[in-house]
Amino acid sequence: MSNEAIHFIEDAEAKLAAANIEQQRAEWIAQNFITYDTQIIAAAADEKQIALGVKLAKEAAKFDPLRDLPYDVRRKLDLIKLSLTTPGPSDAKRTAELARIAAAMEAMYGVATFDGLDVEAITKIMQQERDPRRLLDVWRGWHSSARPMKPLYSRFVELTNEGARELGYADAGAMWRSKYNMPPDAFAAEADRLWEQVKPLYDSLHRYVARKLSVAPGHPIPAHLLGNIWAQEWANIYELVAPADARKRDDLTKVLEARTDIDEVGMVRIAEQFFTSLGFAPLPQTFWERSLFTKPRDRDVVCHASAWDIDDDQDLRVKMCISKTVDYFQTIHHELGHNFYQRAYRTQPFLYKDSANDAFHEAIGDTIALSVTPAYLVKIGLLDREPPEADDIPLLLREALDKVAFLPFGIMIDKWRWRVFAGEITPDDYNASWWDLRLQYQGIAPPNERSEAEFDPGAKYHIAANVPYMRYFLARILQFQFHRALCGIAGFNGPLHRCSIYGNHTAGERLQKMLAMGRSRPWPDALEVLCGQRQMDATAMLDYFAPLQQWLDEQNR
Repeated sequence: MSNEAIHFIEDAEAKLAAANIEQQRAEWIAQNFITYDTQIIAAAADEKQIALGVKLAKEAAKFDPLRDLPYDVRRKLDLIKLSLTTPGPSDAKRTAELARIAAAMEAMYGVATFDGLDVEAITKIMQQERDPRRLLDVWRGWHSSARPMKPLYSRFVELTNEGARELGYADAGAMWRSKYNMPPDAFAAEADRLWEQVKPLYDSLHRYVARKLSVAPGHPIPAHLLGNIWAQEWANIYELVAPADARKRDDLTKVLEARTDIDEVGMVRIAEQFFTSLGFAPLPQTFWERSLFTKPRDRDVVCHASAWDIDDDQDLRVKMCISKTVDYFQTIHHELGHNFYQRAYRTQPFLYKDSANDAFHEAIGDTIALSVTPAYLVKIGLLDREPPEADDIPLLLREALDKVAFLPFGIMIDKWRWRVFAGEITPDDYNASWWDLRLQYQGIAPPNERSEAEFDPGAKYHIAANVPYMRYFLARILQFQFHRALCGIAGFNGPLHRCSIYGNHTAGERLQKMLAMGRSRPWPDALEVLCGQRQMDATAMLDYFAPLQQWLDEQNR
């Protein structure tokens, strides 16, 4: 029976690898050329991949009663069962329907506009506009654009749950939570534990920002006032909440705009050079030939930034609509983190070609971005001088408006979806429950009355595209844990927020060692290789922002 399992795995890996390449190519085309026909092609590839995944997952489950299987055999059988994000029903027609709905929702998001403005244009307005009436108009318009998605999403949940139950899970949310080497309920408790670690820091930031925005004490912040269409990160309102005595700092966005020798591709080159300074090989030439770096003028594309591994080998790409801003400078580092991770594990068997858990993939690029300090920017010639220590609080505040402000948004999206999949939230209260959770976790409220005719969750890409979101919450925790470990390996002595591992091969070698593992081992093993810890730990984030936490509490008093 053990030999039968081994033969099954060999056959399954070959089939999954081929289907994955076909699906990646179809999806790349569909997102870069949004048409009726490319949606059909992508849906067909998705349908094929889902059907294959469901079939193989059910066959893998037949080996569950076997004990004493070799480690790799048992791990790969388990990974086959957990390889699906969107499990389709065994009925072919229903799986085809699921694939069509998935492609349609993603395309609806990609072409959505308000007053002729796409999501990129709306994002810029939310970043720069200060007239509350204009902000409200744009906010309301973008969120209402998701309204037609609601009946599709409701049907999508039914079909996804049907597939998950056929695989033995209570619902699709339970299946998602089962991917973290612990029972679903234990993982939910782990997420809550991490949130409780960081909640006092977020509460201090929220109180400070609310006061600066003239929000009455104890009241939620209106969602349209935070500089982001989803109110998930708040750095765009930094000048509204900056300390009164803050010195006007060098603005990296203005520096990039003024540098005619650095275009959008040049920004990507700078990020690549950070990785090569750690000892990583440069990206292949095909990366530069096949990636999408700027928005085309002749067609609609899904502008949401993403990194791609098309052929499970060296065909690495990014798809972005880059602007010369500090936000995109950070995002580029994030996406390249995916690409360098993908290449690090490319020699692993197919089932191990992924990160230790999905949060690791999201955390790597952001870990590197934490090393994009003023001292580093001076070193590469983007800033003339390093700011004095007196500027640390403004710099930390600006970063907290991104990193810390994101945390409750990061956890509540899947808290909402888990309850939707479990049937605790029904289509009749999709919107009300969405805003209840946003109030509970973020302390924000919609700027105008919202009804169940709206589908505000669908205004967020990861809902429309069915991308699990807990990975982003965990990645915000892990990136600081990784950063603290790498700074220790590099021999850095000083405040954690001033550490940059740029150019340190010792840190690069340790990072490469963890990345090369892929998911060949449970994630605590990979975490231990880099950090010497087997549990995710938010204290590194608290260490990083400790000076700011003290300052915020003083301001709030």
